[in-house]
Amino acid sequence: MVSKNDALKYHSEERAGKIEVRPIKPCFTQRDLSMAYTPGVAEPCREIECVSERVFDYTIRGNLVAVITNGTAVLGLGDIGPLAAKPVMEGKAVLFKRFADIDVFDIELNTKDPDEIINAVRLLEPTFGGINLEDIKAPECFYIEERLRDIMKIPVFHDDQHGTAIISSAALLNALELQRKKIEEVKVVISGAGAAGIACASLYVRLGVTRENIFIVDSKGLIHHGRKEGMNPYKQRFANGEKPMSLSELMKGADVFAGVSGAGLVSKEMVKSMADRPIIFALANPDPEISYPDAISVRSDLIMATGRSDFPNQVNNVLGFPYIFRGALDVRAMAINDEMKIAAVKALANLAKEDVPDSVLRAYGAESLEYGPNYIIPKPFDPRVLIHEGIAVAKAAVDSGVALTPITDWDAYRDRLESRLGRAQEIMRRIIHKAQMDPKRIVFLEGADPKILRASQILLDEGIAKPILLGDRAEIKSKAEELHLAIEAAEIVDPKEESDRIDIYATDFFKSRCRKGMTPDKARKLITTSNNYFGSMMVKLCDADGLVGGVNKDYPDTIRPALHTLPLEKGTSVIAGVYMMIFQKDVMFFADTTVNIDPTAEQLAEIAICTADTVKQLDIEPRIAMLTFSNFGSTRHPRTEKVAEATRIVKQRRPDLIIDGEMQADTAVIPEILNGVYEFNTLRKKANVLIFPSLEAGNIAYKLMARLGGAQAIGPILMGTSEAIHVIERHSSVEDIVNTTALAVVDAQQHKRCVLPQS
Repeated sequence: MVSKNDALKYHSEERAGKIEVRPIKPCFTQRDLSMAYTPGVAEPCREIECVSERVFDYTIRGNLVAVITNGTAVLGLGDIGPLAAKPVMEGKAVLFKRFADIDVFDIELNTKDPDEIINAVRLLEPTFGGINLEDIKAPECFYIEERLRDIMKIPVFHDDQHGTAIISSAALLNALELQRKKIEEVKVVISGAGAAGIACASLYVRLGVTRENIFIVDSKGLIHHGRKEGMNPYKQRFANGEKPMSLSELMKGADVFAGVSGAGLVSKEMVKSMADRPIIFALANPDPEISYPDAISVRSDLIMATGRSDFPNQVNNVLGFPYIFRGALDVRAMAINDEMKIAAVKALANLAKEDVPDSVLRAYGAESLEYGPNYIIPKPFDPRVLIHEGIAVAKAAVDSGVALTPITDWDAYRDRLESRLGRAQEIMRRIIHKAQMDPKRIVFLEGADPKILRASQILLDEGIAKPILLGDRAEIKSKAEELHLAIEAAEIVDPKEESDRIDIYATDFFKSRCRKGMTPDKARKLITTSNNYFGSMMVKLCDADGLVGGVNKDYPDTIRPALHTLPLEKGTSVIAGVYMMIFQKDVMFFADTTVNIDPTAEQLAEIAICTADTVKQLDIEPRIAMLTFSNFGSTRHPRTEKVAEATRIVKQRRPDLIIDGEMQADTAVIPEILNGVYEFNTLRKKANVLIFPSLEAGNIAYKLMARLGGAQAIGPILMGTSEAIHVIERHSSVEDIVNTTALAVVDAQQHKRCVLPQS
């Protein structure tokens, strides 16, 4: 669970909010400034004045969506007003960018007058390529959307209505198929007559459900002919029956229940009363109309979906709006019509029937996912959704005549979509899910540090690791209480209380170092006074599976005790550090960045092999470039010859690896140079593993990329040790600590030396 304190810190620390505006063109020189603003900006202005459609060629408009609300129906919070709604709208902006690479301005309007909203949005049309209405209460939301669709020439989409309808419709088509039921024959009961409930009913009818077989219930009961209380024209369209009926009465013999209302409205008895092989969509969030465990406890023949991620078949609107707008913007659709919505429905339904790639399985920590009762819609983090749904929506826009710039080369469009979002953003999530499959005991050397404590809370909440906090017990508990953290599940180890362990650790440490100047007294003193030595011995003697430290110490002070305590990996003679560098649309690995000042050719080769194996553990195919200041013999010098020799050694020892060198850095990362000038190379593609010829080169490169190149540096990942030892940089952020710990867990999973006794 996410605590209030964590949520507030997430939104407030460093810079307030969740989004920012960044330039995408250079603005560093006087010439850049002249191009970006005056006088250069006059040229696109003149072009657009002559031909207004050129605004899409010279501005962001074609990739810009407005998320607009008045805050009258926010999530499960209700009418909280436009200011309190702003965090939600910023969150929507994050999802647009994360899943479909669409830029967003969020706009909160301080009015409840639907006509004022309509006029405000209408006047914004020159700015945006599309309008996403959000969290506006019914029935005003229906009227606002209808009017805006009539008067605007860009797509207008109220996600609260259509998002849930589209995703649940995809789930409905597949559930009906699996339950062997015909859509035109099923009885459907919908709980909730707001924006989502009415939209679900409308789309279900478009898909084939008979209107007479749909029964909608709101807080006043069945919407029926002749009812006066709480009615509006939109509800009236779905009036059914001549008398009041309760939800429990309507559930008898129902084939489908769709809930978009409130928690706990459906009882086990109601589920029992449904028809054979029922379908239940309990979509109220965070607590559904009936819980998944309660529903399946009384019906083994049902198919169920909820809005939650911790049960099968999550109906999540993020499967809809980013990709619908992506397809609509890419063909400059004038509207999002029913044909486009149905195309989205069918794309999602069909995708669920396809073989699920290993990358998706790894992302969700699943051994298998296959079309069936527990998998009727794709997972939200399935990267294939962008391709399938985006193309389907764009094609429907073209076929239905609302596209102003129809696509003719669909293969090229698919390539464009794939390039929108690189794999870099998936990497850490994949590693975290891999860690969650088998969380390990990770000892933190600075157990009382506030960042370590906050990171431990996240690790516990998300099931990434089992933290062991090393330090003074009273201080750790006091700091945790001060930070309002609930970390009772974390183990606290206070060395002052561990006399038996100290005896065992000191004896073992002395035996391993006795021929290197160690004495029994000195060994005991180091174990007693240094958390670094104590923690390293915990790992060595299987009291922990891995170690993370260094948040308030210099790197050598943390790594040295680990190297004194733990042996090298079998068959390895060198220790090295690699950083995973995550760019916006790419991920690369830099080595060695932390240990070897001037490695020999033999050591460089071993570093390259260790790095390749580490990268493979993360399910990434390594393409290794051995870097120096020469390209394939262009400059003869002992330093370049060392790198060339290291390359030869790796190719001889590990012919399975994709590696080449020696080469300059730009040759390694620019395919036009690599394949244009040096077409004989064996990489063929841009390298994703860079092996630097010296520590100074690697250290300088990763720090410049992290500070100036916009990369997030994860690590260093320490390679060559027999155990999962990971030393973080001083002043690392909480996110860095969580990410490094996830890497440590995955590393410990590979070692699997310590086996806990069965309880």
